Amino acid sequence: MNLPRKVDIREVCLRDGLQIEKPIPLAAKVELLEAIVATGVREIEATAFVSPSKVPALADAPELAAELHRFPDVEFSALVASPNGARRAVAAGLRSIEYVVSASDAHSVANVGRSTTEATAAIADVARVAHDGGASVEVIVATAWDCPFDGPTPPQRVLDIASAAVELGVDRIAIADTIGTTTPRRVTALVEQIRPLTDGLPLGAHFHNTRGAGLASAYAAVQAGVTRLDASVGGLGGCPFAPGASGNIATEDLVYLLRDSGIETDVDLTRAIDAARVAQEAVGHELTSALLRAGDRILG
Repeated sequence: MNLPRKVDIREVCLRDGLQIEKPIPLAAKVELLEAIVATGVREIEATAFVSPSKVPALADAPELAAELHRFPDVEFSALVASPNGARRAVAAGLRSIEYVVSASDAHSVANVGRSTTEATAAIADVARVAHDGGASVEVIVATAWDCPFDGPTPPQRVLDIASAAVELGVDRIAIADTIGTTTPRRVTALVEQIRPLTDGLPLGAHFHNTRGAGLASAYAAVQAGVTRLDASVGGLGGCPFAPGASGNIATEDLVYLLRDSGIETDVDLTRAIDAARVAQEAVGHELTSALLRAGDRILG
């Protein structure tokens, strides 16, 4: 088995994790941010510059962005859904932008009010805004395997978006299992098809554990050559525009799996579990993380 020496984890609790929750105070977000930074993670998705009326939990994006300068050793990113969102993110000081394009028309309309074709066409403007502002841009292909409205996603739709993103000058590409339906065999098949199209750009993956296959799918992606994975402390998160979508793969569960497979990360497992506890307290309900319940077999 040919496994990488290291996998880079991007912590997404503060954005993807909180977006389906009731809004929490900025002070609670900052406390959670501090706990996440303490894990040693090098990349954090901090927030999203999207419509406050659609995602009220992230309405304080500018205020949270103003706190990020305190952590100069971390690369912070923000998700956007339009060129205007990219302008707001750059103006707030973000130097890494994520732009989501859903491979499913129905989810694209529910998520951003535009068809997949229209959202793909906007990549050029988002990339221009980001690059003019000194920021990098990543295209994340949502519903890469299945859509809650349209059913299975034809792989060619994902490949077409990835090809367009490369041609339009993006810096990174990721594929996302928005509703937690994929399985290892399907992950391997799509990664093997998409990697030749990325022209050497970093390829990441984002999985939800909604149906219990998120960690297995992440491991399959790593086996297929992916070295960038998203995760959320506590397993917090889900998509507010995809019925039934819940639960990112938990950062601590992923680190546990990778560590015992001989794969390095920048994340300290004990501190990741501590951060999951902070997240659980912030949202006020039990989270799905296995290690939050059971602990580490070595560290307790």
